[in-house]
Amino acid sequence: MKKKILILSTSLRKNSNSDCLAEAFAKGARNAGHEVEKISFIDKEIHFCKGCLACQKTMRCVMHDDADAIAKKMLTADVIVFATPIYYYEMSGQMKTMLDRANPLFPADYSFREIYLLATAADADAHAVDGALKGLEGWVACFSRARLAKTLFCSGVTNIGDIQGNAALRQAEDMGRLA
Repeated sequence: MKKKILILSTSLRKNSNSDCLAEAFAKGARNAGHEVEKISFIDKEIHFCKGCLACQKTMRCVMHDDADAIAKKMLTADVIVFATPIYYYEMSGQMKTMLDRANPLFPADYSFREIYLLATAADADAHAVDGALKGLEGWVACFSRARLAKTLFCSGVTNIGDIQGNAALRQAEDMGRLA
């Protein structure tokens, strides 16, 4: 069954390691016949949530920046993939801000059922992703029809390009194909 997959690449570094995972996932998903859209947060204007909760009634944020447009795309996606670098054992600030700004989706008739997390970190500890995973699990828990389908974490990659040749790229491609 063809799925509509939205990949949100939250790193602000061009050619970042987490973006490489996002590209590999996209490649696998496209090869499997899925419709794929990847949005990079580079050059996106995403403001912090004001907590006004107007979106709970209007189904749209009162701020009309790129986060508002991204949330609309999230609403109609079957699968959402978040790709993030790990900063201080947590997801990127851009990703957390987008999760907060996706508040209009909470009361909506959203389409997404599967959520994926792709993460990279300089730290080689396998638990360096735990904070980001816990944060995303909290967001997913608010959407009763959605589930965290799978997480892929590639540790020990610091500089741009460090991920090249890493088995995680193949794993991300396989995840995309099987999404």
